[in-house]
Amino acid sequence: MRYVLLFALAFVFTLTSTLSLAQNGPERFEGEVTRFEQEDMENPPGDNIVLFTGSSSVRMYKDLAEHFPDHNVLNRGFGGSQFSDLMYYYDKLILPYDPVKVFIYEGDNDIEAGEDPAEILEEAATLRQMLEQQLPGVPVAFISAKPSVARWHLKDQYVTLNQGLKELAESTDNTEYVDVWTPMLDENGEVYTDIFVEDNLHMNEKGYEIWREALLPYMPEDAE
Repeated sequence: MRYVLLFALAFVFTLTSTLSLAQNGPERFEGEVTRFEQEDMENPPGDNIVLFTGSSSVRMYKDLAEHFPDHNVLNRGFGGSQFSDLMYYYDKLILPYDPVKVFIYEGDNDIEAGEDPAEILEEAATLRQMLEQQLPGVPVAFISAKPSVARWHLKDQYVTLNQGLKELAESTDNTEYVDVWTPMLDENGEVYTDIFVEDNLHMNEKGYEIWREALLPYMPEDAE
């Protein structure tokens, strides 16, 4: 009886651990990624795709296509994601589209989750290498982590991450760094408070207008 009880406890522990990993690991996005695949089958996105992917700041960019009407822009943001999640799904969220350019927004949630900027930058560099191997010559733009009222206490970590992303872009062929951090700050270096929705983390239309202005110079000329 004692061994049966121990076996049962071990089974429960294993099951609980598995469920915890599923809830916290990249598998938690499986449903969202599957929906993207279904959308692609029902409505193929076409050619010359300018692909945007990353966390909720991309996912909630509802006016993305309207902001860049001269390009075939595709939004494949998945909310709450981190670099490790995008690396896990890059073969489903990036490669199938054969994009002419890829914009990536990750790092925001990574910092909030307590990951060290140096570790995040290693993941960013690894992802960039993976994309160069699979999509040689396709330019990639890393969008800087944005400032927000809700996460302003993590300012120093974000600044360090952004500096690292900038250096990564400058030292890597076909790679650019889009600074959305600076234009979201006022003349005193404080984050604007009127560019967010109620959670003070995600942006409203005014915030995305700042992003549009920052992104416009990086849109590919030959994707029209």
